[in-house]
Amino acid sequence: MTTETRRAEFHDAVAAHRLKTGSARSDRPLRVVGVLLMLVGVVGAFVAYNASLSQDDLRDIASSQVLATAFATVAIAGVGFYIAAALAQVLRLWLLRQLVEGQARTDQLAEALRPVERTEAADVRS
Repeated sequence: MTTETRRAEFHDAVAAHRLKTGSARSDRPLRVVGVLLMLVGVVGAFVAYNASLSQDDLRDIASSQVLATAFATVAIAGVGFYIAAALAQVLRLWLLRQLVEGQARTDQLAEALRPVERTEAADVRS
């Protein structure tokens, strides 16, 4: 079975069960905030580093290093927001797949047990 065939079957199964497939409202804004924080953090750290190169006083250099470290922390927080949103989307898709496969297995089991129920009912009546 090819990947495209499996993907088409999955889409058909989701449509048949009428499950919500959209992403959460907070995913896209979290990713955008994450990217913006990463950009601000990297650019700010680079600017603080360049500003420290032109300074002679050790206290000013230390202040610029603290500022660069703070911007690096902002960039790391942005990475956290981005990864959290991406991971939430992947886990949502995984859960949807589990729901569809579980429902298919339940339907298959129910269908397999139906003839047994009919024959048992006929045996009880006799």
